[in-house]
Amino acid sequence: MFGESENEFLPVTPRECAALGWDAPDFVYVTGDAYVDHPSFGVAIISRVLESEGFRVAILAQPGYRNCEDFKKFGRPRLGFLVTSGNIDSMVAHYTVSLKRRSYDYYSPGGAVGKRPDRAVIVYCNRIREAYGDVPIVIGGLEASLRRFAHYDYWSGKVRRSILMDSRADLLSYGMGERSIVRIAKLLDKGVPVKKIRDVPGTVYIAPRGTEIRFPYVEGPDYEILKTDKAAYARFFGLQYKNQDSITGKAIVEFYGDRMLVQNPPAAPLEREELDRVYALPYTRTWHPSYKEAGGVPAVEEVSFSITHNRGCFGSCNFCALTFHQGRSVRSRSIESVVQEAEIIAKMPTFKGYIHDVGGPTANFRYPACEKQLKYGVCPEKRCLAPKPCENLRIDHSEYAELLRRVSQVKGVKKVFVRSGIRFDYLIYDKNDGFFRQLVKDHISGQLKVAPEHICPEVLCHMGKPDVQIYEAFKKKFFELTRKAGKEQYLVPYLMSSHPGSTLKDAVELAVYLKKSGYSPEQVQDFYPTPGTVSTCMYYTGMDPLTMKPVHVTVDYREKRLQRALLQYNRPENARLVREALKQAGREDLIGYGHDCLVRPGNGERGYLPSALPSQNAAKCAVHREKCFRKEKEKRSRGKPSESIQVERSAIHKTSGKNTSAKQGRKPK
Repeated sequence: MFGESENEFLPVTPRECAALGWDAPDFVYVTGDAYVDHPSFGVAIISRVLESEGFRVAILAQPGYRNCEDFKKFGRPRLGFLVTSGNIDSMVAHYTVSLKRRSYDYYSPGGAVGKRPDRAVIVYCNRIREAYGDVPIVIGGLEASLRRFAHYDYWSGKVRRSILMDSRADLLSYGMGERSIVRIAKLLDKGVPVKKIRDVPGTVYIAPRGTEIRFPYVEGPDYEILKTDKAAYARFFGLQYKNQDSITGKAIVEFYGDRMLVQNPPAAPLEREELDRVYALPYTRTWHPSYKEAGGVPAVEEVSFSITHNRGCFGSCNFCALTFHQGRSVRSRSIESVVQEAEIIAKMPTFKGYIHDVGGPTANFRYPACEKQLKYGVCPEKRCLAPKPCENLRIDHSEYAELLRRVSQVKGVKKVFVRSGIRFDYLIYDKNDGFFRQLVKDHISGQLKVAPEHICPEVLCHMGKPDVQIYEAFKKKFFELTRKAGKEQYLVPYLMSSHPGSTLKDAVELAVYLKKSGYSPEQVQDFYPTPGTVSTCMYYTGMDPLTMKPVHVTVDYREKRLQRALLQYNRPENARLVREALKQAGREDLIGYGHDCLVRPGNGERGYLPSALPSQNAAKCAVHREKCFRKEKEKRSRGKPSESIQVERSAIHKTSGKNTSAKQGRKPK
């Protein structure tokens, strides 16, 4: 499907285009991120794929957006403009969940803020229209993909129109766009008008109402209904969710007065040989040299020595947008392809011998969940893993284990780690614990990050996560294998507050669980309602779009603060909030000096209990934790320290807060 290329960086100036002998580029690719030519960045993949097919692509990274002058830099491209906000939604990149402006941008040179506008895709497209009128514009990337329908927008608090309507672009390429962008490029190259391109899977277009649709389709309501009727919005979202498979999915129609927006069925995922060719393209694997003076692009640090081996995820967590972007049907690269990339990394001058990650959306998935998916697609009404594993689920870690062994044998590689998220339930369901043993013995750099997220059944159900007992079984097995391996390694569980379904009482139960486990999380995540997730639909409508049953939703800012504080109940600055939360929840029994209490009574900020963990720096935390451990050991003098104390000792976890994932900060599964 894809050819080859010998260039280094693609041109970023007209002078570089001229040096290549171009009279004009075929496409000008506009991005809200700095230009990074690494396969963890969507711009790099799409531009290299187009280049391999013989198209000339110039990169316009972070253009000035207050007028259209920068967009005229290369002149009018022969075929059109490609537009993306970058690796993540521009609003997520700019604002925290509490809607505070971020002070650092990992996708800009030197972390500088202000290099891209809010709602970057819309702004860029409008500037292009100012400059060139009816030039073809194709939008893509995460921001476009997840906003392709009318969507609840957390930042404005209302339902916005499809981004294709607001941007005035001609086509939207959603999901992993290699197939669709090559097809679009070839049609444009043949002289097909962009307004006539309506039969490409994986794309969205706008047409007059009543226009013939070239695929079997289902209809949704008019936008005027969607923006005010929450039940209609939830039902339509459920319809979208059930039609995101390339085999079973139908086209979806959304109406805007006398116009209609049509999402064609999803493009088929790239198969192994095609993925291998994509990742074998000649990426320079770093940021453009023009950013050297600024210190480079921070996001590259997290991925320089990491390898993506798969796409898609059948885990189907409700708060994750992968279902709408990469899909539920997993595909993976060959072992040989991954080994070849490891050999390239091992020759990099800055490589120190450590492959930081061999992962993807979920590290330990290599194939579709079952054989049936290859022929019939994913089940629209069922999930593969939660709340219980499907009887048809294929559980096999043998190839992933072999992959890690082969990468470990590459010359110059000292160690290979797995950091991007092991799906712990899938791992514990495997009756053959060979991979689990290998993982614990060879591929953990002291701490393994997993994501139980919560412990209350109702909350876990709304998250699409397994029962906490599955996590407990995994934890027990992890420490058992760790002891047998003679290692000192720890689990770092990710937790989420205020997810739909979580009440204040549920947050209290989670805090009590943490207290009993002895775990003091350094980082928790308040639920962030980003476009394209089931959980965001729940947050906005108060309904589960897959069942239409009501869901408790925490929207009050104060209550959200209380839930978050409970998850870090032992921080001095949270003492007042924790007391307030416990009183509201009717759990004043947890305020006091007893061993099971969460916080001391009284006024002031130092209301935490002696077992609390100061969050100053790792060294001080370690000293304090060891003292607490000894005190706990003395109290339990009748026996050896329990497993929960070992977990408590492990809670020193410094996180950078970086978000370099193309999944909008989605945490490991």
